[in-house]
Order: sequence, then C-alpha cells, then structure tokens
Amino acid sequence: MPDQSGKRLSPIELQKHLKGSKYPASKDDLVQRARQNNAPQDVVEKLRHLPSNTFDTPASVMKAFSKTG
Repeated sequence: MPDQSGKRLSPIELQKHLKGSKYPASKDDLVQRARQNNAPQDVVEKLRHLPSNTFDTPASVMKAFSKTG
C-alpha cells in the first residue's frame, strides 16, 4: 500500500499513526486517532474507506488496510 510519495506504508508506520487506539475500535475511532496523530491525508482516507466498520485488533486493521488500493 503506497503512501503519497509512492513508498509502501509499513505495518509499524500504520500503527504509529494509530497509536493510542483502544480495541475493539470503530472505523470512525481509527480515523479520529489517525488525525490526532497527524497521519498523512492519504492514510486517513484509506482508513475511512476500510471494508469493515469495527476492528478487534491492530492486526485486523492492517489486514483490511492492505486490501485497499
């Protein structure tokens, strides 16, 4: 999943953007947390368009995030 610069976003980078999230978390919770952590807009947009509305673990977020274009 490339970021704005065309580089692939690592799972560690994604979790840094979501630092402080409590699980289970809704998609809206994740978007809000990413904004609070100053995530790039493309990351926020991908989170907003995740296929599920609730995530039980950081791993479930990463799995869904990796499926977005």
